[in-house]
Amino acid sequence: MKKTRIFSLVLCLAAAAMLLTSCKERESEPQVRSYFDWFDTFSTVYSYANDSPEAFAANCKGVAAILEEYDKLFDIYDMHEGVNNLCVVNRTAGREPVKVDPRLLDFLEYAKELYTLTNGEMNIAMGAVLKLWHDCRTEANDGGEKRLPDEAELAEAAKHTDINSIVINREEGTVYFTDPMLRIDVGAVGKGYTVEKAAEALIAAGVDGYVLNVGGNVRCIGTRPSGKGWSTGITNPDKESGEPFVCRVELKNVSCVTSGNYERYYEVDGVRYHHVIDKDTLMPAEYFSLVTVITEDSGLADALTTALFCMSHEDGLRLIDGIDGISGVLWVTASGERLTTPGFDKMIIEK
Repeated sequence: MKKTRIFSLVLCLAAAAMLLTSCKERESEPQVRSYFDWFDTFSTVYSYANDSPEAFAANCKGVAAILEEYDKLFDIYDMHEGVNNLCVVNRTAGREPVKVDPRLLDFLEYAKELYTLTNGEMNIAMGAVLKLWHDCRTEANDGGEKRLPDEAELAEAAKHTDINSIVINREEGTVYFTDPMLRIDVGAVGKGYTVEKAAEALIAAGVDGYVLNVGGNVRCIGTRPSGKGWSTGITNPDKESGEPFVCRVELKNVSCVTSGNYERYYEVDGVRYHHVIDKDTLMPAEYFSLVTVITEDSGLADALTTALFCMSHEDGLRLIDGIDGISGVLWVTASGERLTTPGFDKMIIEK
C-alpha cells in the first residue's frame, strides 16, 4: 500500500497548494492546518474567517475528530478496538446480526437511498467485485504480478451485490446480510459523506468562510470575507498536456468532487485500468476520463461522480435532471471533449 499512499499524497498536496494559491487577493492570509491521518489521504482545513488562533484550533479539533471517527467506522480492511466497523460487519453480518454505531446505520440507510437515486450505479454492495480489482491493483503497484481479475471470479462475485441483502434493524441497532458472500465497500461515497458531516458541525457552530479539502473533495462553507467565492482548478486528466487544469471555477457554499481515470490505477501490458468499475461490464468504466460534480452536499457529489462516470452523457443528463440541488456538472471524454451543464458554465472563471 505504500506506493498508493505516496501517490495519493502527492496529488492531494498539489490540490491543497492550488486551492491556497488561487485564493490570494487583498485579504489576509488564511489559517491552515493539514493532516495525513485518515482515509489514506491528505486533509486540509482553511479559515478565511479572521477568527482567533484559539477558535481555529478548536474548529480544526472538531473536524479532525469527525474524520477520525468515520475513518474507523468505514474501514473495511482493519478492525478498531471498541467499534464494530464495516470490517467487522463484512466478516460477521453474513452469519448473524451485528450491533453497530447509530451513525453507521444512518450512513447505510443513506447509501441505500443513493442506490435508488442513481438507478443502482452507486452501490455499496459491490464490495466482492471491487475487492478483486483492489487486490490486483495493490499487488501490481507493490511490485508484484501485473494481472487482471479472473473473469469467472468477477462473474461469481457479481452474483453477491444485491443491496437489498443488507438488512438494517433500527430497533435492535443491527446490520445483517441475507447473502453471506456480500461485502460492503464505501469508497464511492464514504469520504464525501464524512466531509459533509464535518461541514455540518462547523455550520452548526456558526462558522463561515472555511474550506475543507479532504483528498480533493472540496467543501466550501459560506464565502470569503469579500463575499467572493474560492477559485479552484479542475485537474486535467491528460497528463501529456501542458495545461494542468481543464478549467477554473468559483465556489461558494458548495462541494466540488471529481472522479477520474488518472488517480488510482495500474497497468497491464501497457493498458491502464482505473478504479471506477462499471457494474454492467465489471471492468473499469470507459465513458469518460473525468467527471466533476458541484453541489452543496459533499456526500451526494461524491456518489454522483461515480454514478455519472459509469453511464453515457445522455443517461447522466436524465439522471441529474431529476435531482435537486446540483449546481453544475463537467464531463471530459477520452478524446478531451468537455461537456458541461449551464450551471457549471456560470461558475467557470475565464482566463
